[in-house]
Amino acid sequence: MKIKKTQVAIIGAGPSGLLLGLLLNKQGIDNVVLERVTGDYVLGRIRAGVLEQGFAKLVREAGAAHNMDTKGEVHDAVEFAFNDTRIEIELTKLTGESVIVYGQVDITRDMMEERAKQGLETIYEASNVQPHDVKSDNPYITYEKDGEQFKLECDYIAGCDGFHGVSRQTIPDDVKTEYEKVYPFGWLGLMSDTKPINPHLIYAKTDRGFALASMRSQTRSRYYIQVPVTDKIEDWSDEKFWEEFKKRMPESARDKLITGPSIEKSIVPTRSFICEPLQYGNMFLVGDAGHIVPPTGAKGLNLAASDVATLYKIFTRVYKEGDKKCIEQYSPIALRRIWNGVRFSWWLTDLLHNFDDTKDEFDKKMETSEIEYFLKSEAGRKIIAEQYVGLPYEDLK
Repeated sequence: MKIKKTQVAIIGAGPSGLLLGLLLNKQGIDNVVLERVTGDYVLGRIRAGVLEQGFAKLVREAGAAHNMDTKGEVHDAVEFAFNDTRIEIELTKLTGESVIVYGQVDITRDMMEERAKQGLETIYEASNVQPHDVKSDNPYITYEKDGEQFKLECDYIAGCDGFHGVSRQTIPDDVKTEYEKVYPFGWLGLMSDTKPINPHLIYAKTDRGFALASMRSQTRSRYYIQVPVTDKIEDWSDEKFWEEFKKRMPESARDKLITGPSIEKSIVPTRSFICEPLQYGNMFLVGDAGHIVPPTGAKGLNLAASDVATLYKIFTRVYKEGDKKCIEQYSPIALRRIWNGVRFSWWLTDLLHNFDDTKDEFDKKMETSEIEYFLKSEAGRKIIAEQYVGLPYEDLK
């Protein structure tokens, strides 16, 4: 078995793992990233595209922001539509902040390229990755690559390997508590090289179900509709999707819809999931390894970024100041922001989707009242705007 050494071992070469690695390198903290699949496979995952300013600032600090800042689109507003009533939430006017529309695939590619340019080690197609002795002062990871076995000795392990990864599974069942809420519908998404229907995103609630008009650029659109959880991709031709999507857009926007062949189509399940704690010994769960949110509030990638921000601060203090006690702050700080983001996504999901017969008349009256308050009063719109652009990151004590 070949032995390698690093200070921080990062499992997972998605955006959270790559971002953490680049930030640590800025502080002179050695790190190695292990990924079980190829880089191309990682880039094949079509995900989020709305970035909070906190995430954008981290990417700039990491030195991988050139494309984001030159090709990404700054959005200072977002729209909500209830059948044919459209309400604009003026993000910048209400909060002083905006969001950036830039695809997760693009930001991941940018960080991959920056990591390669800096000569940092990323090991793709590492199989049988397994953390060991994570509660000791000498944790390590074993893995296989090209038929050889390796042992990666480290000080700390960052589990950025997603919901199905090995990191969370390493925490014993009697130590962790997992919370989950599964929704009875999914999001059918279609991407096309067409001009977006609207300058800003439109979140639409209709009698036919939810729809979202999003984008990646002024020439690439990303659209979603709520579908039963039992639906399959094969059930939906491009023509059928466009027909249904158009019906769910407000009437004043329908004539602006430009259709075209899909370049990607997928169904995203909707659920909330949180694991507590996010730390076990010297191993830390980051991003989807520790929490999942419905895509409604655009919080999944952004919550992963806030995890990274907290862990980055902790590792910097550990290695610069020798303060190892601060690692105990990771889980409490991260979870406070996670639960807030999960609550916002849960609330928006509940407000904007159709739940068939699961809501009684009382629930429907409450829903109408919430729409009246939160979207038709400035105070209500400000609450939504503050959550949408992202709350400030919490500092260490």
